[in-house]
Amino acid sequence: AMTITDIGQVVDEFWAERQRGVHYPPQWFDRLDLDTAARVQLGLLERELAAGERHAGWKVGLTAAAIREQFSVHEPVFGYLLQGRRHATGAVLDAAGIVQPGIENEICLRLGQPLQGPGVDFEAARAAIDAVAPAFEVTETRGDFTAQLAVSVADNVQQYGFVVGEWVPHDGGLDLSAVAAQVEINGEPVASATSAAVMGSPVHSLVWLANKLAAFDRRLEAGDQIMAGSLTRQFLLQPGDRVHARYGGIGEVEMSLR
Repeated sequence: AMTITDIGQVVDEFWAERQRGVHYPPQWFDRLDLDTAARVQLGLLERELAAGERHAGWKVGLTAAAIREQFSVHEPVFGYLLQGRRHATGAVLDAAGIVQPGIENEICLRLGQPLQGPGVDFEAARAAIDAVAPAFEVTETRGDFTAQLAVSVADNVQQYGFVVGEWVPHDGGLDLSAVAAQVEINGEPVASATSAAVMGSPVHSLVWLANKLAAFDRRLEAGDQIMAGSLTRQFLLQPGDRVHARYGGIGEVEMSLR
């Protein structure tokens, strides 16, 4: 196994390659396990913060059992969100700056209090959520995700940015396991799903994240925004595409690419 001092070297290498536009450094193909990859990712987050970015929260990926089966992994994966890549609903993003842009339809959870694993359960996680919003994760296909899952985790799991609608207070009256979403691209319906697609409830995704981060000496903080996982499959976008999604009981969110 690699030692922690080695992890610093891997972070240095990934960071240097990233500056040159290489997100999946081929010299690391088939050499990282998922735990090491997550440590590299957290090291890259520290580099982003040192360069002036602000940490906005986290994303959870591979929340669908069928997708985990496809990748032969037993649990989801996490990535970080940056405040500079957060956009309000209605955003028009420049496709030229995004590698193979795509979107995933998600519910964004905002925490009103910290969550420290291990031992976070459903009730504790649900009680920590102070608001929810309809959202899109904007993804990039920066390399062969399927062939190099660990490299993708180190490279922050296809995360480019996120688009968030209006916050709705989370008072417990809304059943987060039963939010129905309708998604349209250029006015054409492309998907409908419910939030039960996210591990039975996005709250389960939050439970997993809080407990997983504890293994890396991290905790979720008040104000963190959590992209809990996609209700639908990922959709690739072309310049000119407009995406609109309506989430029952929460509201709507839209974005377009130019």
